[in-house]
Amino acid sequence: MSSFIHHLRIAVVGFLMGCADVVPGVSGGTIAFICGIYERLLNGIKKIDLTTLGMLMRGDIKDAWARIPGGFFVALGTGLLLAVLTFAKVLEHLMVHHPVLLWAFFLGLVVGSIVLLARQTWVWKPVDWFVFLGFSFGTFILVGLEATNTPAGLPFVFLAGEIAICAMILPGISGSYLLLIMGKYQEVLTAVNQRDFVTLGVFCLGIATGILSFVRIVSWLLNRFRHTTLIALTGVMAGALRTLWPWKETLTTRISSSGEEVPLVQINIMPGQDGQIWLALGLAILGGVAVTLVERWARAEETSAKSLDLI
Repeated sequence: MSSFIHHLRIAVVGFLMGCADVVPGVSGGTIAFICGIYERLLNGIKKIDLTTLGMLMRGDIKDAWARIPGGFFVALGTGLLLAVLTFAKVLEHLMVHHPVLLWAFFLGLVVGSIVLLARQTWVWKPVDWFVFLGFSFGTFILVGLEATNTPAGLPFVFLAGEIAICAMILPGISGSYLLLIMGKYQEVLTAVNQRDFVTLGVFCLGIATGILSFVRIVSWLLNRFRHTTLIALTGVMAGALRTLWPWKETLTTRISSSGEEVPLVQINIMPGQDGQIWLALGLAILGGVAVTLVERWARAEETSAKSLDLI
């Protein structure tokens, strides 16, 4: 398999991650985990450090590019940006006009991911069940918190960026959802629409600080306590299913970048008698099947990448 095909597949993963990040409540980290690039993504981000900066300052651009690795991030970023620029409007449309079906598909996708991840760590000991249930319950409570008004000011915008990006790295937790809980979602959205580059700059600085520090923590945990960390991540994904329940009641809305009114704050409700239950169930099953196919494709891609010495 050629290097071009390999990077094309990474771009496809980036596209899927971008689509997931557009939907509040769905994490791009989940897609990265499903597609088998999660640890590679962490390790690549971890390489963006003083050593790489020193290489760039000495003019060793080729060595710095290989160390990161640059090709991986260019392919991933291209796919992610393409998703945001193209498919975002489609997903926003689906959220407005077919929310139950969209959420059902993502619910099945994440449930399938949990099953696959649990199979990787099976058999579980009693302490493993304790870790799983603890992280599941903690995440379930976290994603169910009501939005609050955090103090205004750039320091709290910086902090919000740090926390949001840490959530995006974890499979299952949506960074945009935590921004909503912290009361910073609308503030950041307004800064984007009004081209408030000061606020956006501070927010991006918080993102950079959070991602460069948090990935080292997660990577260290995966290297030292891989089995327990994978079970904890499984619990995080399970607890985050609360945000993916298809049937919701919208409490408040916002105006999207395309001018449409989309949900902002929602609560889960029991399904109604609208005839969508079976169709939603079918899409949930489709999501589970899709994640199984993606996981098999990811394993084949990983094998071919190793043969190219790209991992």
